Amino acid sequence: MSLALFTTLLSIGLVGSFVSGMLGIGGSIVKYPLLLYIPPALGPAMFSTHEVSGISAVQVLFSSIAGVLAYRNDRVLNTKLIVYMGSSILFASFFGAYMAKFMPEGSINLVYAVLATVAAIMMFAPKLESSPSLDRDVSFNIPVAVGSAAIIGFFSGIVGAAGAFILVPVMLLVLKIPVRMTIASSLAITLISSIGSTAGKLLSGHVLFGPALIMIWASILGAPLGAKVGKRINTKVLQWILGVLIVATSVKIWLDIAL
Repeated sequence: MSLALFTTLLSIGLVGSFVSGMLGIGGSIVKYPLLLYIPPALGPAMFSTHEVSGISAVQVLFSSIAGVLAYRNDRVLNTKLIVYMGSSILFASFFGAYMAKFMPEGSINLVYAVLATVAAIMMFAPKLESSPSLDRDVSFNIPVAVGSAAIIGFFSGIVGAAGAFILVPVMLLVLKIPVRMTIASSLAITLISSIGSTAGKLLSGHVLFGPALIMIWASILGAPLGAKVGKRINTKVLQWILGVLIVATSVKIWLDIAL
């Protein structure tokens, strides 16, 4: 690996992880277009859509582990919710990640474009405030939970994502799970989803271990720093800028497919 490629990948990982940690959004939504467009623009390398999704899957797996560890001592995990949604999303994300092997690159990019647009909308959606009381035995619609997790897992697995940016609003608005419980439990479900996605990408042979290791290292450094900064500043302006950039990337991908 050349020094130019190493520097490019490290920079993408640091910037993407920093922004993800600051705004609390899925890292793959930010890093997917960066990996797809920046390396060939600068010259050191060009990754295929399949390779980008494979690198993203591995990076998300390790980011999810870090997130779950942060909540390991908190009493806000809903075991029942994690078991039902986790088992569903595990198989669906594995299936989606592996089936991407047989999909043309344009189709994978289209899936990303749709997911990215949804992510941008979710970024601007009103945020719910956490309730001071927390019922650990909260009830929810099991078929809806299992079905929604399967759909999210399948499409997120295709692009090597874990689907947290869609999973969280579904848990809040559809399943009516308390906010603090949603945040903690979604991290565990995201980890399970990323296991399925990574396994599918490994089986399909689309994981480039060198670039993936660089992205993992960058995530470990960038995400915590972004989270600390995000607690101290008003991120509304950055949120709008990032949302516009995500939508613009989606439009570019749609135009690329159409043309």
